Amino acid sequence: MAVSVKDVAAAAAVSVGTVSNVLNRPDKVSPDTVARVHEVIERLGFVRNDAARQLRAGRSRSIGLIVLDSANPFFAEVARGAEERAAERGVSVLLGNSDQDAHRENAYLDLFREQRVNGVLLSPRALDDGRAAMLASAGLPVVLVDAELPGAALSSVAVDDVEGGHLAVAHLLERGRRRIAFVGPPAIRQVADRLEGARRALAGTLGATLEVVPSDGLTILHGRAAGESIASLSPSVRPDAVFCANDLLAVGVLQGAAILGGLRVPEDLALVGYDDIEYAQSTVVPLSSVRQPARAIGAAAVDALFDRLDDPDGAPRRVRFRPELVIRASTAG
Repeated sequence: MAVSVKDVAAAAAVSVGTVSNVLNRPDKVSPDTVARVHEVIERLGFVRNDAARQLRAGRSRSIGLIVLDSANPFFAEVARGAEERAAERGVSVLLGNSDQDAHRENAYLDLFREQRVNGVLLSPRALDDGRAAMLASAGLPVVLVDAELPGAALSSVAVDDVEGGHLAVAHLLERGRRRIAFVGPPAIRQVADRLEGARRALAGTLGATLEVVPSDGLTILHGRAAGESIASLSPSVRPDAVFCANDLLAVGVLQGAAILGGLRVPEDLALVGYDDIEYAQSTVVPLSSVRQPARAIGAAAVDALFDRLDDPDGAPRRVRFRPELVIRASTAG
């Protein structure tokens, strides 16, 4: 049976209140009593129930993190960065996977409120002014991760995805590619921003076109289907380059277009992904990719949340990282 506070008090010949003071306010207890109580704690093997204590106080030593897809290596790295920084602050991270579903996202928000977490880091599927206002007024500090909404009363940590899309397509244009396809689900905010950057890169380039190949998700299987579809087109209309909304899609396009479809990468089809996950450099043709500092994003989001907790009435903190183009064999030909 677990040793209780009452057991410690009886063994140390003090009151339960004195034991509580030793644990939480030792300055209110004489040094001799503090030493005696700690000797009993060590001898009996007492472990304090921090979770119960903090729930009684209306708070916990945890924060929530809701990501779009926990199977995506990018979000795994974001979570790692958040966990490392949270551990430095003595708190834990509870992970929720919305799977790009608004109902699941709301269910996790409700669950984290019930768990009385200190706050939530949220990578939303979609965000507008109304939803931002709801989150800001919900009584639970929220920091947007890999997303931002200018003018909203929410802190955010993101990458400039418009610039990232511009970097990718400008690189393809520099390689002489003119028939470019974009693969991804434009309904997702981050994907839409990458597409916007791609379109801006094409502006003013005569003869260059951009075709959107919508996908239902951001997985390798979605990319493979798009790659097979592209490979089935005749050379006169087939894209000579593809920019994918993330690296998992790019891996799938590589499988569908090159391995299954027989196209040569980059000779027939140049390919750029996004995120620069670990897989990007170890595929059969290493992928060029737009790098996001995933672990730094997670750490910065935790810092932004604690800034909010320390100063609830302060201005929202907005952090925006710049993306970086990493060139590999998939566009180097």
